[in-house]
Amino acid sequence: MPEVRLVGDNVETGVFTIGNARRLAEELELDLVEISPNAVPPVCKILDYKKFLYDQRKKQKEINAKTQKVVLKEIRFGPNTSDHDYDFKLKHAIKFLEDGAKLKAFVFFKGRSIVYKDKGEILLLRLAQELDDYGKVEQLPKLEGKRMSIIVAPKKIKK
Repeated sequence: MPEVRLVGDNVETGVFTIGNARRLAEELELDLVEISPNAVPPVCKILDYKKFLYDQRKKQKEINAKTQKVVLKEIRFGPNTSDHDYDFKLKHAIKFLEDGAKLKAFVFFKGRSIVYKDKGEILLLRLAQELDDYGKVEQLPKLEGKRMSIIVAPKKIKK
């Protein structure tokens, strides 16, 4: 007759036959749950399975609530962005990084403006240099199709 090792808070521990373990669980109006199937003999526990699942979901919810959500904010430039527009967008970028969000700044090249790739790269590198106090560059300027982008992560996250 197959045997199982029974463990639990409300049960005497030891080695029982499966039939005796089931009978004991039925008497207590609880469930017989296999905890470690690879052990010799397999380890089982008598508990309320629905409550066990509920507690697991509750713990998982708490863990998910404590994790930090990463927010990605985007700022768009043109290759010929004026100084005033640049300064305005720089202030927004600083605010985003201070709030703990990642920043993706990109230069969008429309039509034939793709010939100004060097201007776009200079603009993004200037932005990265001015944001050095607020965040660190995760990705240097990279051209993807008609967009050249840079990613900056905040240095310290606000609680």
